[in-house]
Amino acid sequence: MKSGQIMQQSKLKILGIDPPVLLAPMAGVTDLPFRQLVLSFGAGLVVSEMVASQEMVQAKPGVRERAALGLGQAKTAVQLAARDVHWAAEAARMVEAAGARIIDINMGCPARKVVGGASGAALMRDLGLAARLIRAIVGAVSVPVTLKCRLGWDEASLNAPELARIAEGEGVRMLTVHGRTRRQFYKGRADWRAVGEVVRAVNIPVIVNGDIASVAAARTALRQSGAAGVMVGRGAGGRPWLLAEIAHALHGAPAPSIPQGPALVEMVRGHLEASLDFYGPELGGKVIRKHLGWYMDAAGTPAPLRRQVLQAAPERVAALLPEALSGWRGVAA
Repeated sequence: MKSGQIMQQSKLKILGIDPPVLLAPMAGVTDLPFRQLVLSFGAGLVVSEMVASQEMVQAKPGVRERAALGLGQAKTAVQLAARDVHWAAEAARMVEAAGARIIDINMGCPARKVVGGASGAALMRDLGLAARLIRAIVGAVSVPVTLKCRLGWDEASLNAPELARIAEGEGVRMLTVHGRTRRQFYKGRADWRAVGEVVRAVNIPVIVNGDIASVAAARTALRQSGAAGVMVGRGAGGRPWLLAEIAHALHGAPAPSIPQGPALVEMVRGHLEASLDFYGPELGGKVIRKHLGWYMDAAGTPAPLRRQVLQAAPERVAALLPEALSGWRGVAA
């Protein structure tokens, strides 16, 4: 680890981000039950699923919606998507008043419905608007503001370093860069070396993101980018302890106790129950299916039993878990 990385990690600690291993916001995946499970093993920061600023302010979110954002919870950032300066500032004020510890601005989501609304990664094509949105959010709140982006819109416009300098100048405290362009979506491989261009462009901590699904990948991403930390996304599916494994291997954090046998079944059952409690039986039973699928991927669950688990009524799923997970072989970190 280089001295510059160590210095930037000290800045992360000031923000309460320690160890420098973060969980990426993923729509339909990193909901409150999953974030809490990841935090139970150990993580420096988890980020809520992205929420659109104007829609949130106008809808006046209820109790469950506020809980979904993790408002008031330690080691949790609330991620906002914005396209309008007024609504961006109003949303930031709202979530700060409700207890947000950190506000993250999304300028990296590649989804067509987000980009089509001039939000997410679309802002990398309009750095003027991006700057105004950042200024509005930072100026509206006293809590730290961070930003997540991609390398650029496409290979012809790799402007993440320029956006990073703008963000730093407007008061953003940390940047996360996914090592792909918007045009790539999730195809190809993340370019961790290109993230290094952002690291060298600013004096605030930069987190590298993209294809970090193992300890070895995290180590290589840090070496190639020079970033202060890593953000784990899809690799955490079915392995909520992965961030803790990375933190232990690279930063000396306590080693996680990875559940096996009955303990694994109990953990998955707890995840199931948390989903049902949070969303209600009908919606919770649907939301948890992708997670159950990931757990069964590692268990090598036979196809007929897998279908049975995914199609069963929620109250029946728990009874099927011991058999469904009996072949668990895990995935090497």
